Amino acid sequence: MSDATPALRRDRRRSRDRGRHRGEASPDFAVTFARLGELAYTGAQVSASVRVVGRTAEDDRSLLAVDDTVAMPTASIGKVLLLIEAAARIGEGRVPGLGVLDRTVADAAADSGIWRYLQASSLPTADLAVLVGALSDNLATNVLLREIGLDAVRTRAEALGLRRTALLDRVRDRRGPDDAPQLSVGSTAELAGLFAALTRGEAVDRLTSHRVLDWLSLGADLSMTASAFGLDPLAHTGTDHGLRLSNKTGTDDGLRAEAGVLTGPRGRLSYAIAVRFEDRSLGDRLRVLSAMRTLGEELLEYVH
Repeated sequence: MSDATPALRRDRRRSRDRGRHRGEASPDFAVTFARLGELAYTGAQVSASVRVVGRTAEDDRSLLAVDDTVAMPTASIGKVLLLIEAAARIGEGRVPGLGVLDRTVADAAADSGIWRYLQASSLPTADLAVLVGALSDNLATNVLLREIGLDAVRTRAEALGLRRTALLDRVRDRRGPDDAPQLSVGSTAELAGLFAALTRGEAVDRLTSHRVLDWLSLGADLSMTASAFGLDPLAHTGTDHGLRLSNKTGTDDGLRAEAGVLTGPRGRLSYAIAVRFEDRSLGDRLRVLSAMRTLGEELLEYVH
């Protein structure tokens, strides 16, 4: 006699199917692979990529790849593309870094950032980029994007070889039926590759790449993967215990994502991870953050 009804057996099969996550991992990231599998088993959509940053793109070596070619919502990570175009234009002299931009009522956006709390209604272009890199400032993002143009950002992304990664829209407090459904999308493979290119000075040119990494090194959000690195969230622009980090996070309802590059005494790794999940309880959210921290712990173990 069977120990389960046909319906129960079907439920078990569906649970196993839902828990599958395609990919591969080196032994150095076996725990992360398992933790992401546990999230997938609960119904979350997971994607991750880790690569050793080589001297050339051909020298890069994959250490972790989990559904890394799938285009996922990436929230504020798409702002990196805006920063790349801004840095390129400043370097070319097409946008003066000290040129002052004004905020308008139409640029207003809530949530991340501090400019909306400041009295100054105008700031230099380079300062807006600092606010975006450091605090993912939504108001600064919209003003900078209004100046540069979404089409220019898309064209730059395509020139960088990005096919599944794009900034789709300005930041909006509410998205209507005529708006893009997400702020940005991306594949973790492309995002890890982009940070590797930035590290090598290949994203547009060396000056542009280094300027973007400098802005991102100010990032104060170390709540996800980077929580494992032991860095001061408000002061880690230099090297600390042999570690150097530039990263960008993305947060939305039921979404946590991060991409960056971590350099240590034993090497440098670029990484990207995105998790979509049902944010029904604090426990659901904490399980995702715990898995992302596990990735951080294995990144740290590899480079330090």
